[in-house]
Amino acid sequence: MIDVVFQLVIFFMVSSTFIVTPGITLDLPESGSPDQITMTDLVISVVGPEELYLNEQRYDIDGLHAALAEVAADDEIERPRSIVVEGDSGVRYDLMVRVLDVLRENGFRGAALRTREMD
Repeated sequence: MIDVVFQLVIFFMVSSTFIVTPGITLDLPESGSPDQITMTDLVISVVGPEELYLNEQRYDIDGLHAALAEVAADDEIERPRSIVVEGDSGVRYDLMVRVLDVLRENGFRGAALRTREMD
């Protein structure tokens, strides 16, 4: 009986998806086909041009560039790293493009865009 319970615990630990969300309230845009996002320790939340968060630390666009350069310098061995970008539904498209450019300039080639499922 203990073996069966142990196997079930292992199964659920391996097959579960963990989502790390900082304590920033966003109105995420809806998507008809949102994907599950795996656990990552880097989340960029875009609220406005002067309000960008790397995890829970607030930056402007230039500060975000410097912070990502520091993260990239610390983690040269662990490339490629996953990063999640979440933006409020009212954020301008050009700001999201600027954030993605900052990611690309710092060596982050893949970013997952977080959305919420349509009702």
